[in-house]
Amino acid sequence: MQSFIFNCPTKVIFGKDTEINTAKEIKNYNGKRVFIVYGSKSVKESGLLEKVENIIKSENIEYELFGGVRANPTLSYTKEGVKKAIDFKADFILAVGGGSVIDSAKAIAHGAANPDTDIWDFWTGIKKVEKSLPIGCILTISAAGSETSMSAVLTNEETLDKRGLATDFNRPKFAIMNPCLTFTLPYYQVACGIADMLMHTFDRYFGDSEGSANGDNNQTTDAIAEAVLRTIFKNGLIAMKDKNNYDAMSELMWCGSLSHNTITGLGLNFDFIVHKFGHELSAKFDVAHGASLSAMWGSWAKYCFKDKKERFIQYSKNVWNIDDDDTGIKAIEKTIEYFKQINMPTNFTELGIGVQSEEVLQDLTRRCIKDGKLEFKHFRALSKEDVYNIFKMSNV
Repeated sequence: MQSFIFNCPTKVIFGKDTEINTAKEIKNYNGKRVFIVYGSKSVKESGLLEKVENIIKSENIEYELFGGVRANPTLSYTKEGVKKAIDFKADFILAVGGGSVIDSAKAIAHGAANPDTDIWDFWTGIKKVEKSLPIGCILTISAAGSETSMSAVLTNEETLDKRGLATDFNRPKFAIMNPCLTFTLPYYQVACGIADMLMHTFDRYFGDSEGSANGDNNQTTDAIAEAVLRTIFKNGLIAMKDKNNYDAMSELMWCGSLSHNTITGLGLNFDFIVHKFGHELSAKFDVAHGASLSAMWGSWAKYCFKDKKERFIQYSKNVWNIDDDDTGIKAIEKTIEYFKQINMPTNFTELGIGVQSEEVLQDLTRRCIKDGKLEFKHFRALSKEDVYNIFKMSNV
């Protein structure tokens, strides 16, 4: 094993009806004025929001609702939430929803605890988060893994800049995970979630470790990542046929957390490369996050595999059980085929944005490398030309 630091303090409360523990967990952190962040009308129509309100009211906890968080959460809407949380004098932020809601709650928690700071300064690295309000979450979508991760993503819609922020202050205090709450999801969202959690693992697994370009000194981390990938692939197909299958949906829910709480990448250095490509597509075209990732993965893998065939061969053997793949290309093709099986796009046309002009490809490239300020150097180093070529491969 390579050196690493692992800290995941989030308390996970997993299983059927676990949302009944919400008020008790909030009180563990002395929460008396709770700002509840949620997304679409689905949490209302399902009755979940009303149930959570009643649970909180039963413990005489004050609360205020803040709904309407959308996919690819925006800076302006989050700033509105910060203002309302401050006006309410919130001392605890509760997210009821998926990754976008949880990421928004994290941003609101940071902003409410730092009222004199423009929260975008945290995301651009101008300022460092040194305090925040406690966050809890009730997960309704298995995908982003935000419920246990140290990450949060926001889009500045004025500049079309989508950025992630990594800090331990992003770790929720608790995550309530009831797989039954995911049964009402449309199949497209289930598929996007599958793609996202696969990519959280891929973007770490295809990294490098100190002293080993192939990561072969990280056997335990590799074994965990490969098991997570196999479990997602297997149960993803089951879930896409029956999203009310508790066993399949529960496996996916737990895999979503494991794929992004850092455990699948311990000891590895990585650029989170496919996410960087996907962020530019979702920022510019407002496409679903998971779909933006599957649209890019095959192009990235085919561009890189000849220089890193040992890692792809290992992936082929240990995840897909293919023993006669001496390049790794068979596993890449199997993965692309899998995305098609679950109705996820594998290029721009399938993503719904169509073939793009040379000007757009150049703009996507420039944004991806942050005007040359961002360097991709792990696993397979990528120059500006390489990034452009990968975007171009998907531009069909």
